Amino acid sequence: MTFTWPWALLTLLVLPLVGGVWWLTRRRRKRAIVRVTSMALVRSAAGGRSRWRRRVPAALLVTGLAVLAVGAARPQVSVPQVSSNATIMLALDVSGSMCSTDVKPNRITAAEQSAGAFIKSQAGGPRIGLVAFAGTAVVLVLPTTDTQRLLTALGGQSVDGGTAIGEGILTSLDAIAEVDPSVAPTGATVRHAAGAGYADDVIVVLTDGSNNRGIDPQVAARQAAQRGVRVYTIGYGTDNPAPLSCGSGQFGAFRGYLGGAGGGGGGNAFDADYGALMQISHATGGTFFRAQDASQLSRALGKLPAAFSIVRERVDIAAGFAALGGLLIAVAVALSLWQDRPRRVIAGPRASPG
Repeated sequence: MTFTWPWALLTLLVLPLVGGVWWLTRRRRKRAIVRVTSMALVRSAAGGRSRWRRRVPAALLVTGLAVLAVGAARPQVSVPQVSSNATIMLALDVSGSMCSTDVKPNRITAAEQSAGAFIKSQAGGPRIGLVAFAGTAVVLVLPTTDTQRLLTALGGQSVDGGTAIGEGILTSLDAIAEVDPSVAPTGATVRHAAGAGYADDVIVVLTDGSNNRGIDPQVAARQAAQRGVRVYTIGYGTDNPAPLSCGSGQFGAFRGYLGGAGGGGGGNAFDADYGALMQISHATGGTFFRAQDASQLSRALGKLPAAFSIVRERVDIAAGFAALGGLLIAVAVALSLWQDRPRRVIAGPRASPG
């Protein structure tokens, strides 16, 4: 809990003074003198009230005043909220190894289908952008809420040689910087203050290989961390050899076997560096996911919104403290009046003197 006006807590120092005044008032209160013939009548008039019951109103009054004093300092708490300004950059690996048929019909087709379903599920929510990377990286769509535009750009990708994961991260950062002024472009000197929290922008990297082109992904991850941008990584595909088949349609002509001479420069899918992907996510505050087939990939993408669309915001709870303090004081006053209500004492006939 934090306070907008912490100096208002100094009013708590008045409470001991209030307690002292109450104590002196109780001691100086004049008691009515009632002549009775029996001490039993005195006990009856007291109504059996014990000392601690008489102190309850004072305790409630002091507690109520203390609660009001804390409320005057405008307390705030950090609560989870769904972010309405989130930006998601999907960075998709389109290297030749994505033509592997270990995921049916092949990795890249299954990835497109899962990514398309994810984009549709986020319609009306965060902005989504697309980056494709192989030997280099290119922005397909800047962050937008136009679902149809994203789906159109997602299809028809052509595979290429190389896997530039670091370039994919940096290109995604620059795409975010174009729509979010709070995120500096790559190359700019940035110092992300400790405890400053995360940006509403995240990058999701889906790859089946290890970096073999361009900038080191760990260097790119540090740039993302400096900007408060989390990077979520998905290690995609199985460890089983399978034919490469992208056909002559939207992916171009690419056939062969992983690790063989017919690989066409697509890279070896069996050298995926999942440890490096974990380091990227850990360094930026993101999460690593492993997806060996289309269903696991869909589940991994489905878990993402809950991971990064929930941000923590500070909420003022002074009104709650004011209401509670007022209630305690009202109860204290009511209880005090009830305890001090006049009581009738019925005395028996006096004995005749002599």
